[in-house]
Amino acid sequence: MCGIFPLFRELVCHNQLADSIMEEDMNLKKYFDTNHGTGVLATADKDGMVDAAIYSRPHVFEDGTVAFLLRERLTYHNVQANPYATYLFVEGGSGYSGIRLYLKMIKEDNDPDLIAKMTRSWLSPQEDKAKGPKHMVHFKIEKILQLIGSEKADIKIT
Repeated sequence: MCGIFPLFRELVCHNQLADSIMEEDMNLKKYFDTNHGTGVLATADKDGMVDAAIYSRPHVFEDGTVAFLLRERLTYHNVQANPYATYLFVEGGSGYSGIRLYLKMIKEDNDPDLIAKMTRSWLSPQEDKAKGPKHMVHFKIEKILQLIGSEKADIKIT
């Protein structure tokens, strides 16, 4: 069909591609590989005082865990005192599509080689170092909900 209507080829083929992606079993890694947008990581301290900060897409691992690189700021200090967090991801484009990940911190990795490998940065190595140490904090996903409402998202963890 994409070749029959050249004028509408881009729109029709794009929609067919989007439909085929959603028809497949969508897992979290594929979701973040195919969607761009804005992420917010929300944490709370031991007393329940909440913080929210903009974060890039998480690193997704084959075992179904996710990790974020955290600098020694409020978010990092909060997960040291309270292991629970929520990551809200709003897909780019119009409307309000996305997911919410309900997380529990399970470990921290401070291997400098691994952190350097996992860093997605527009900063030079010198600028990155000047901003302070980073820690790779791993989370277990407790549930995934759609961005709006209380329905589970149709995304598998692995």
